Formats: sequence, C-alpha cells, structure tokens
Amino acid sequence: MSETIEFVESGDEMTLLIDGGQAMQAWEADLMRRSADILCGYGSEFLEAGLGLGFSALHIARQPTTRRHTVIELHQQVIDHFLARNPLPPVPLEIVKGDFFALIQTLPPASVDGIFFDPYLPGTTRNDPTFWNIVVPPMIALLKPGGVFVPCFTTLPYFLFLQYFDRAIIERQPYTAYPQTNYTAATSGHAFIQCYFKTKSAAG
Repeated sequence: MSETIEFVESGDEMTLLIDGGQAMQAWEADLMRRSADILCGYGSEFLEAGLGLGFSALHIARQPTTRRHTVIELHQQVIDHFLARNPLPPVPLEIVKGDFFALIQTLPPASVDGIFFDPYLPGTTRNDPTFWNIVVPPMIALLKPGGVFVPCFTTLPYFLFLQYFDRAIIERQPYTAYPQTNYTAATSGHAFIQCYFKTKSAAG
C-alpha cells in the first residue's frame, strides 16, 4: 500500500507530510546544515537515508571536499519535488529511489566515510528495540574505520545509538519550530546534534 505524500506551504513555512504525519519542516534547515557540516568534517564519500526537503543533501554535496553523496529515498514524489526545485543539483549528489534498509544490504562494507540518517519512521518502528538491533549493525558495517554516523537531531537528550558505538560527540543548538509542530519537545529550546564514531580498529 503506497503512502500519501503532501507538501504544505503557507508563507515561509513548508511541511512534508507522509500519511498525515509531519515528516519534516523547513524550520529544520539550519540544524540539518550544521549536522551536515559535522558529517563532512570526517571524509568525502557519504550516504544519506531519506531526502526530505533536501537541506542536508544539498549542503553535503556542495562542500568542496565531497566526492560522492548518495541519498536513498523511498518516495518518488519526494524526489520529484526536490528536482523541480533543484533542476541542476551538485555533481556529487546521486539520488536513488528505494528502501534504504534493503539497499544497504547490497552495498560493500567499509565503503563510506559517513552516514546521515534521517528517514521518516512511524512511532511504532522508532520505539522498537528489535528494529534497531537489526538495522544498525549493517549501517556500521558500511562505515570505514573512523567513519561517522549522524542521525537526525533530537529536542530531548535522547541518545538512542550510544549502545552501538564507543565514542560520540553531542552539540547543543537552539531551535524555533512552527507553532503547529508536533514532533518536538516544545516550539523552541535546544536541539541535540549527535555524531557517533566507528572505531578505527573495527573491521566490520
């Protein structure tokens, strides 16, 4: 069963809805770009889960040190919306339509310097430890030794991925969401940008 994709614009506000759920909003742009800056400090070849409104994808691909940035996006409508607004994307950017969790099983191990992880997941999936125990190890296997994993920021000190990595850095940044935003702890406050490191001695 296909999901319903909607882009809702009102003034300067934009929201991506997936099956009625707020998947992403344009107020996130600065946080996404700052997350991308952190990611890009650790290599030149990257993989991203979920295109969303494309803020992080464009920022990563536009960095002079980026050689390759592949984004895997499940929904063709999201890709079409992005390309309509960005008909000449940066050369390093490749957008692949597909299921991220299926496609990573086909990629060679130790093949990317970093993963930016921000797919839209229903609440039942986000809160299922079994799901994470299945999908995180293959993502770690894709990272080169010393590579980094940057998930979407949180607005609560909720560090889901600490159990899978030995080292992480966390940066606090202010944010202001829309009045109708329903996926943040409040409409303003501090967000937490996380970056997890694969140990340099790890082989898989």
